[in-house]
Amino acid sequence: MTPPGLPYLPALSHLDLLAGPVAETLRGWAHGDRVEVLSIDPAVSDPAALVEATGMALEDCANCVVVGGRRAGEERVAACVVLATTRADVNTTVRGLLDVRKASFLAMEDAVERTGMEYGAITPVGLPAAWPVYVDARVLGREHVVIGAGVRAAKLRVPGPLMAELPGVEIVEGLAR
Repeated sequence: MTPPGLPYLPALSHLDLLAGPVAETLRGWAHGDRVEVLSIDPAVSDPAALVEATGMALEDCANCVVVGGRRAGEERVAACVVLATTRADVNTTVRGLLDVRKASFLAMEDAVERTGMEYGAITPVGLPAAWPVYVDARVLGREHVVIGAGVRAAKLRVPGPLMAELPGVEIVEGLAR
């Protein structure tokens, strides 16, 4: 659980702390008013550093990775959201979901360019509409999850069950191991 006293703010009132695509999505999302933002030192953006700096539980943090592959010359890209205590099963589960022979993480420059977000802060909020967003079912079981805000200088806190309501989300049992 996130320690009390962290200065979370209503995200819709502090859109300046978010990447453009994230702010745009939150403004149009029915549950945007339930999302909070935390301004942080970009040096502690990675989950382990954030946990050490704030005292929040690693189990309350989630990572979003962008994965792609090809099938019959067609590129297939998806985002995967898993708890920070787990890893996305890219070689089996994600590869099967994308129906590709080989799935791999998008190159940093490519992921940044396509999402409009900073590397290490990519979030499932505000991704390209054509991309499926696979969310490990365990994410929904958390009271809140702390995810990227599209910029390394902030984090979003979203009620875990609402992660299923984000645009493009598909809940996947066993997405992570």
